[in-house]
Amino acid sequence: MKKICFVIQRYGREVNGGAETLCRELAERMCSLYEVEVLTTKAVDYMTWKNEYKENDEMISGVHVRRFSVNKERHRTRFNIINRVFMEGLLPRALEGKWLIEQGPYVPSLTQYIREHKDDYAVFIFVTYLYYPTVVGIEEAPDKAIVLPLAHDEPFLKMKIFEPLFTKPRAFLFETEEERDLVRTRFQCENIPYLLGGSGVDAPEAVNGDAFKKKYGLDNYVIYAGRIDDGKNCPELFDFFLRFKKSHGGNLKLVLLGKTVIDIPKSEDIVALGFVSEQDKFEGIAGSAALIMPSKFESLSIVVLEAFSVGRPVIVNGECAVLKGHCDKCGGGFYYTDYDSFDEKLSNLLADKKLQSEMGERGKKYVSERFSWDRICANLAKLIELASEPG
Repeated sequence: MKKICFVIQRYGREVNGGAETLCRELAERMCSLYEVEVLTTKAVDYMTWKNEYKENDEMISGVHVRRFSVNKERHRTRFNIINRVFMEGLLPRALEGKWLIEQGPYVPSLTQYIREHKDDYAVFIFVTYLYYPTVVGIEEAPDKAIVLPLAHDEPFLKMKIFEPLFTKPRAFLFETEEERDLVRTRFQCENIPYLLGGSGVDAPEAVNGDAFKKKYGLDNYVIYAGRIDDGKNCPELFDFFLRFKKSHGGNLKLVLLGKTVIDIPKSEDIVALGFVSEQDKFEGIAGSAALIMPSKFESLSIVVLEAFSVGRPVIVNGECAVLKGHCDKCGGGFYYTDYDSFDEKLSNLLADKKLQSEMGERGKKYVSERFSWDRICANLAKLIELASEPG
């Protein structure tokens, strides 16, 4: 049985994050075909990179996890300064390596392990392009590298330091056609093989939206699920929703699920429930009129697929090519580009429950056909066999 190795900045049941969850799901599912290991850090929190795991080695659901200590925690002030310089377009190419280290996790012992043990593994599967373990790790074993970039149209993709990881690997597993097109537009990598992956959806067997409404005293609402912060464009969502309420009145509420990083406007029409169980999350989505995703930067958006999986339509930011693509491909949602189109699309959905149901069913079919775990894992296995052959 071939030994394969995933490389990710954080890994574990305690870790929250889309890339990290996807990596864990894939690693555990590939155990039936391969001997699977993971190289990662001892950090749980990406804001600090503090070493919290004590053990160097751990078995999690059949996966051998090797953890390496982060050399230094993130110094927020230093990182914010150098990141602001980059965002203003003033960071010299020579300082991009400094940016990468300040962002973290700076873990040279992990990449040294790849250098010293690359012959022990058939392939290395690097998950998400943005961090030190991927950027430096690929340089150590490009001929055995499969990359899941999880790239979207964001400023960091313009950094020269990322070019090697998009031009040297043996193969890519892209989440969507939009991600593939973005990467191929930015980098000279059309000759590198790829297949499509993404994330499957594990909805509970029984989902009851009415149970959620009763539990939390809700009736008519739209829902947002995810990190509540600037990066997800939540301030614009708050503004648009409150303007909509002022214009239309009624009993509609905006329900928020997830960790709050920014201030939420004080309004009886915005209900922040924080973290809830997976059951409550799915039932909350199922009981809503629609899920709203305001983010401009998404490489997939698992929560949109989760909404489709329980037959609910979505309203998404049309500036995000991936979110717009989901809606165009399946007809399961609307997208907006400004307040007027937000108002129009939300009004249309709220006024027509039959339309809600029809769009939700289209989305459900789309997820079932395109984002099944069997299909995703089969595509990854094909790439593993390809990348493990002599180059």
